Amino acid sequence: MFQLNKKRRFLLSIVSGLMMVLAFPYTGSIFPLIFIALVPLLLVENHIYVNRLRPSNVFVHSYITFFIYNLGTTYWIWYASPEGAIFAFILNSLIMALVFQLFHFTKRSAGPVVGMLALVIYWIGFEYIHYHWELSWPWLNLGNTFANQPQLVQWYSLFGVLGGTFWILLTNLFVFKIVQSVFIQKQAWNQQKKTLGGLALILVIPITFSLVQYATYQEQGIDTEIVITQPNIDPYNEKFTGSVEQQLNTICDLADEQATDQTDFVIAPETALPFSFYEEEVKRIIYYPYLVDRKAKWPNASLLIGASTQRYFKYKRSRASMKIDGGPGYEEYYNSSMLIDHLDRPSFIHKSKLVLGVEKVPFSNIFPFLETLAIKNGGTSGTLGVENSPQVFRSKGIIFAPVICYESIYGEFIAEQCKKGAELIFVITNDGWWQDSPGYKQHMAFSRLRAIENRKSVARSANTGTSCFINQRGDVLQASDYWVKTSMKETLKRNSNKTFYTKFGDFAGKSFALVSVILFIMALIKRFAKSRGDWEKK
Repeated sequence: MFQLNKKRRFLLSIVSGLMMVLAFPYTGSIFPLIFIALVPLLLVENHIYVNRLRPSNVFVHSYITFFIYNLGTTYWIWYASPEGAIFAFILNSLIMALVFQLFHFTKRSAGPVVGMLALVIYWIGFEYIHYHWELSWPWLNLGNTFANQPQLVQWYSLFGVLGGTFWILLTNLFVFKIVQSVFIQKQAWNQQKKTLGGLALILVIPITFSLVQYATYQEQGIDTEIVITQPNIDPYNEKFTGSVEQQLNTICDLADEQATDQTDFVIAPETALPFSFYEEEVKRIIYYPYLVDRKAKWPNASLLIGASTQRYFKYKRSRASMKIDGGPGYEEYYNSSMLIDHLDRPSFIHKSKLVLGVEKVPFSNIFPFLETLAIKNGGTSGTLGVENSPQVFRSKGIIFAPVICYESIYGEFIAEQCKKGAELIFVITNDGWWQDSPGYKQHMAFSRLRAIENRKSVARSANTGTSCFINQRGDVLQASDYWVKTSMKETLKRNSNKTFYTKFGDFAGKSFALVSVILFIMALIKRFAKSRGDWEKK
C-alpha cells in the first residue's frame, strides 16, 4: 500500500495551503488551482484514516494548510494592526482546522462515503455561520476565489458565494477520488470513466451556463448618473487629525469637476466627516450648511457621505450604549452613511457589519471588560451601534443600498437590502489602512460578486484604493488607481427586479448549518455505539 511518511505529509499540507493562496484574488489570482488545492490535504487525511493514526494528526496538518492560506492571502492586515493580524491568522486557521477535524471524526465514525459528504456539509455550514456570529470573518470563504472571474459565476445570482464554495469542494473531492484510485490504489485509467465523467459535468455545466448568461445578459433598468469621489486623505496622519473643512473642500471640488444638472447622486467615502456629532443636531454643525451650499452647484443631486455620528438615549439601548460621564443617560457611536437628499434633508443609516477589534469587541456583551482591548485605528474605538436590520435610502423615488466598507463582503446582508427595494448598491469605504497591498484590491473585487448576486449596478467611493463603477454582470466599467486624488462619472442602470438569490439569500447555507448539527450528533451516536460494542466484546 502507498505510504506517506511524516515528511511527505507535511509537504503535502504546505502545498495545499500554497495553492489556496495562489488561487485567491491578487495573491496569485491563478483561480483554476482552487479546483485541486485541497487534494494534497485530502490525501494526508486519507492516509491517517487508512492507517488508523492518531486523529490529532489531521488537526496538525490541516492547521498548517489553513494557516498558510490565512497568512498568505490576508498578511496585509498587519499594516493596519499587528495584534489584529496575529489574532485573525491564528483564530481563523484554528476554526477552519476544527471544521476539517470534524469531517475526519465523522468519516471515522460513519465511513468514507458519509465522511466525504460531511466535508461539504460541515464546510458550507461553517461558512454560513461565519457570516453571522461574534467572530465573523468571511473574507476567505472559498467562493470568493472567483471574484475576478464574473464570466464564470453568473449563476451566483441563484446561489451566491456559498454556491461557489460547494462547486470547489465537490470538484476537489472528485479529483481526490481519481488521484486516490489511480496513484494509490493503482487502478487503471479506464476504470475511472464514471468519476472522470462526473468531474467533467461538474466543471462544464456551471461554466457553460455562466458563459451563456454572461454573453446574453442585457442591462436592465433606468439610467442614473452618478459621480464618485476619491479624496485620497491619509487615514493615519491626516484624516482624523487634519482640517475637516479642507477635506470636505477637496471632496466637493472633485465632485464639481464631474457633476452636471443630470447628476442624480454624488458619493463621498466612509467617514468623510471624521469627527463625531449628534445626529439630532446635524443642521447646527458648521459643516452641514457648508455641504448644502456646495451641493447647490448640483441642483438635482443627492449627496451620500460617510460620517462618524452619535445618539443620546435615556436608558441603555444595546451593548454599544455607554454611560455619559458626569451626566444622565447613555450615548452610542456609529459609523454612518448620511444622505442629504435633493431637498437638502438629512438622514442616517448605521453600519451594521462591524470590523472585529476596531468597531466591535467580540463577546463584550457577556464580558464588558473586553471593551478596554479595542484597537484604536482612527476615529472612535470600541463597539459601535448598529441597525436592527439592513436598511435602504430613498431619494427622488430611487431606492439604493448604502454599504459601508466591511459590509460589502456580506452577500445575504446586501441581498436583504435589495429585497427591500434597493435598485443600486453604493459602497463607501476607506481602504487606506493596508498600504498598496492585495487588501484593498480584494475588497473591491468582492463588490463584483454583490453585483452578480443581485443584478444591481455598484458605485464604489473609496478614500483611496479603488473607486469604481460595476455593472450588473460584475464588469468593472471605470476604476481609479491607488493613492490618486480623483473623481469619476458614470451612467448606471437602476434595476428593481429581484434575483433568486435576492429573494432567498443563503437558503442552502441555512440548511447545511442545520444538517451539520444533525450529522455531528449521528456521528457521535455511531461512535459511541461502536465503542460500546468493542468494549462488550472484551
